[in-house]
Amino acid sequence: MLMADLGDIRLHYRIDGPDDGAPLVLANSLGTDFRLWDKVVARLPAGLRILRYDKRGHGLSDAPEGPYAMGALVRDAERLMDHVGMSGAVFVGLSIGGLIAQGLAAKRLDLVRALVLSNTAAKIGTRDMWGARIAAIEAEGIGAISEPTMERWFAKPFHATDEFPAWKYMLERTDKAGYIGCCHAIAGADFITPTSGLRLPALGIAGSEDGSTPPDLVRETIELIPGSDFRLIRGAGHLPCVEKPDEYAELLTAFLTAQGHI
Repeated sequence: MLMADLGDIRLHYRIDGPDDGAPLVLANSLGTDFRLWDKVVARLPAGLRILRYDKRGHGLSDAPEGPYAMGALVRDAERLMDHVGMSGAVFVGLSIGGLIAQGLAAKRLDLVRALVLSNTAAKIGTRDMWGARIAAIEAEGIGAISEPTMERWFAKPFHATDEFPAWKYMLERTDKAGYIGCCHAIAGADFITPTSGLRLPALGIAGSEDGSTPPDLVRETIELIPGSDFRLIRGAGHLPCVEKPDEYAELLTAFLTAQGHI
């Protein structure tokens, strides 16, 4: 286990692959830790240097009292990449990870040479929607939102698998302050203008059954970036890297290859 002490926050991270490998960063969703990417990492070509991390408030990273600002989450990713000496990476962000990806690309193009925006948007939900979720969690705990979250995360067939309960448990074990802090960050984030100014290779990935960031929302976001591409994974919800890892890894590998990154 690796912990990066960034001064005001300690982040848990992992690096797979050779020191001289092509850099790839994977940023996960709200309510998950970096194990979200296990299946995909196992299916990617050799030779990549892959950085995964638990954002603040999640996994084994620090969970300071919130609310958090999206700028702080972007700065965490920025400082972690600097800490491990990684630049010129392809940055893959899923859900809130995709918001972090957009913010980082707008701020530090030396760190990000290409983007994969997965199951995300330039603006996710409304302040009222996030306020209602925060209120429910403050009153009853994360268990209060567990069932509807699972409906958005996964297509119906996945609910019958042996793996499904573990993901539900991961959500429910997320630090309450950390989850709420990140909800505030999402509620205040609007990257429509900065993302529309980006000029770098970009791929959007959506799940046909995603109840959190439906395909049309993902498509509208990725189309803000000229020359970008969009791919739909059918039969998957908000976390296609879990439900359809073969398809996800194929799309990611094809994008990395097209960019000359592998």
